[in-house]
Amino acid sequence: MSKQILKSGTSIGANYCEALGAESPMDFIHKVAISLKEANETFYWLDLLFSSNNISQERFETLNMQVQELYKMLNASIYTIKKRNGIE
Repeated sequence: MSKQILKSGTSIGANYCEALGAESPMDFIHKVAISLKEANETFYWLDLLFSSNNISQERFETLNMQVQELYKMLNASIYTIKKRNGIE
């Protein structure tokens, strides 16, 4: 499980970096949406680690909060680019 969370957690940032070089607003949105999917997967693995008693509640809450903050920032990025470009 820890390998899976490492993969999905680091993929959030990697996909966002790729989005920064997007060729169009729609490409940016698509790449950031992939980051959101990776964040969702990270939530899943964190929950599984916690449910199986592999991490403490304190560690789970800290990591979960960090992923939530990333998720909010990614959603805000999509919202902003859509608003700037008149995309619904």
